[in-house]
Amino acid sequence: MPPVRRRLALSGLLAVAAGAALTGAAPPAAPPAGIVVYGVHARVTGAAGVPRARLAEIAAVADRAHDTVAEVWGAVPVLVEVPATREQATRLAGTPALWGLAAVATADRVVIVPDGFSRLSAAGRQVVLTHELTHVATGAATGTGLPLWLTEGFADYVGYRDSGIPLPTAAAELAAEVRAGVLPGSLPADGDFRAGAARLPQAYEAAWLACHYIARRYGEDALVRLYREALRRGVPAALGTLGLTTATLTARWRVTCAPRSVARDDPARRPP
Repeated sequence: MPPVRRRLALSGLLAVAAGAALTGAAPPAAPPAGIVVYGVHARVTGAAGVPRARLAEIAAVADRAHDTVAEVWGAVPVLVEVPATREQATRLAGTPALWGLAAVATADRVVIVPDGFSRLSAAGRQVVLTHELTHVATGAATGTGLPLWLTEGFADYVGYRDSGIPLPTAAAELAAEVRAGVLPGSLPADGDFRAGAARLPQAYEAAWLACHYIARRYGEDALVRLYREALRRGVPAALGTLGLTTATLTARWRVTCAPRSVARDDPARRPP
C-alpha cells in the first residue's frame, strides 16, 4: 500500500477509536474463554478460536507500545483483549460504536477490533496500539474533562513518536487541504472528533501537530508536564507554565500547518 493510502486507512481506524472510548465505555465483560499469551510486559487474552501465533504477534506489538508509553509517560500495565468477532469486541469494550475501529481503550485495557486491526499495516498496528495504551496510561479512556485536541493529540504524539513515519505522511489529509489553500483557523473542537465527522482525519492530524509543535519547541518533557498540569488545573493554567495562551498557541500552531512545514520529510517525533 502506498504511504498516503496507508495513512488514509490509518486515519479512519485510529481516529474513531479513542472517540468511542471517551464516550464512557463501561468496564469490560468477562473475556470469552480462550488462551493467554504473555510478552515481556503484555498480557494478551484471546477468545476461543484466535490462533496463538496471532496473540504472540500482538504481544510483541504491545511490548513495544509499553516501552514507548513508559519512556514518555511512565510504566503502565499492558492488558490486551483479542476477541474473535466484532460482537465480542462490542461486549468487551462496553460500546456498540466500533464501526471503522482497529482498537479501543477502556479504563484498564485495550480491546482489539479484529476486522479493523487486521486491515492495518505493521506500522499502523504499532501506532494504534501505542495510541490506545497512552489513553489507558493517562486515564483519558475514563474521561478527564480535557479538550480532545489535547488528549487525542497527545496520544497521537506518543503513537507516532517512534514510528519513523514522515510528517507529510502522518498528516497527509491536512497537508492536502493546506496545499489547496485551506489553512485551519483554530484548534479542533470536541465536535470535530465525533464519529462520522467530515474532517475527522484532519482533526486528529491538527491535534497531533499542536502537541508535536510543543514537544519540538519546548521539549517532550514540557509536553508531558503540560498534560499533567492540565489534568490538575486545566488547559489555560497549563499553557501558562510555558508562557502561552490558547490564542498564542493557536497562532504558532497555524504556522506549523503551513505548506512548507507539513511538507518537511522528517520523522513524526521530536528531535533527539
